Amino acid sequence: MQRYGSDTEGDDTPLLRRGHEDKVQRAPACCSSRYGLALLSSFGFFVVYSLRVNLSVAMVDMLNNTQHHSTNHSGSVCPAHGNPPPRPRKNHTASVYDWNSETQGWILSSFFYGYILTQVPGGYLAGRYGPKWLMGLGILGTVIFTLLTPVAADLGASYLIAVRVLEGIGEGVTFPAMYTMWAAWAPPLERSRLLTISYIGAQLGTVIALPLSGEICFYLDWTYVFYIFGAVGLVWFVLWTFLVFDSPNTHPRISEQERLYITTSLKNELSSSASNIPWRSIVTSTPLLAIVVAHFSYNWTFYTLLTLLPTYMKDILGFSIQENGMLSALPYIGCAVMAVLSGQLADYLRETRHYRTVIVRKSFSIVGMIGPAVFLVAAGYTGCNYTLAVTFLTISSALGGVSASGFNINHLDIAPSYAGILLGITNTFATIPGMVGPIIGSALTTHKVIEEWQMVFYIAAAINLFGAVFYTVFGQGTVQPWAVHTSYSHGD
Repeated sequence: MQRYGSDTEGDDTPLLRRGHEDKVQRAPACCSSRYGLALLSSFGFFVVYSLRVNLSVAMVDMLNNTQHHSTNHSGSVCPAHGNPPPRPRKNHTASVYDWNSETQGWILSSFFYGYILTQVPGGYLAGRYGPKWLMGLGILGTVIFTLLTPVAADLGASYLIAVRVLEGIGEGVTFPAMYTMWAAWAPPLERSRLLTISYIGAQLGTVIALPLSGEICFYLDWTYVFYIFGAVGLVWFVLWTFLVFDSPNTHPRISEQERLYITTSLKNELSSSASNIPWRSIVTSTPLLAIVVAHFSYNWTFYTLLTLLPTYMKDILGFSIQENGMLSALPYIGCAVMAVLSGQLADYLRETRHYRTVIVRKSFSIVGMIGPAVFLVAAGYTGCNYTLAVTFLTISSALGGVSASGFNINHLDIAPSYAGILLGITNTFATIPGMVGPIIGSALTTHKVIEEWQMVFYIAAAINLFGAVFYTVFGQGTVQPWAVHTSYSHGD
């Protein structure tokens, strides 16, 4: 049987110099359509993540003053540290609400309940109808509901929860759609580079939206957080509509050299049948299960830090992360930088043919999962050394960025034709930690002492370690037979 996408296939000769492909030259990256797509999709993920996190900042100003005025740090384990004097309040005219902590929790978590619903359908619809409009309309829907957030909040908490669920539904299709897009656009030896450029937008959206939302709330009022970021989303949608196309063959302005380079490099990897999806083979695939476990495990640590880090800073270290925009941004800046650098290194290692794809993916996953686990546990033992604690937490997040070139894009290695569906499946499971991890973490830290936080960090580290080991044992780097030969399938 012919092997497709084998790790060892062509180890001695570069991908584009075999057989009749020797006339196809690598298309330059500068001003290319594929790198233009990477930048525009990165802008799209910037919008997606800024719309996701801005509510957590705006929420502080949406609550009645009497509910959140007790922000002193006298109850922290460590002495208060580094808090700037409070700035005078502006005269804001926006409404405030009397929501209790339970209602606030539902509002903040409701996004994930919509987000988890459209992961697998997003991958299927992108393969069936094309990823461009699915991603475009998904984000446009999120933008529209973001613009409606102030109206929904005035109507009541239940309306705001409904709007956040609908935002999650819109955003849920974005990653599966983009993976489907990259299946047609990313040459195998440039996948790590292109995808890491594409997805650093998510980190930058968090980095910029957190401190900027606070400034918008201060100088204007909380409603403008949703209006301004919503307007940025509308600008992105216009650019996406006119500049992006589903495949190189449908792009009217792509150079012939680049079109040939992309399509030729992918010709042995994509299935000829888009409608007959081998569901049974997909759900019973061990390499896919390995990605599922790794994705779930990594996200447990990611969401633990994302949602509980402000609480840790306030209750243990004695200052609020919201009061220092740079401090809250540091972990995400580190993650973005490491993701891009690891993408360059991963593709370089694969291009040299000294390392098989599976070795590169597993190595980067080990560093990107065990590294964060080690430094997360270490942060729990820094006592009141603020600098060391922040440094360890930042290194933990930064090393997590290395996994962007590991299991995170392995879907495209094992089944590029169905990458969107595979990503939908793994991201469905990977959303669960965002729903339950913070709840468990909060339940374990009721007494607000360091020992409780050490337990939270140990649990996250243990889950990360298990995911890394499982992926190392069962992960694969080759295109699976069911991902190419679909003609024999009868709707299984």
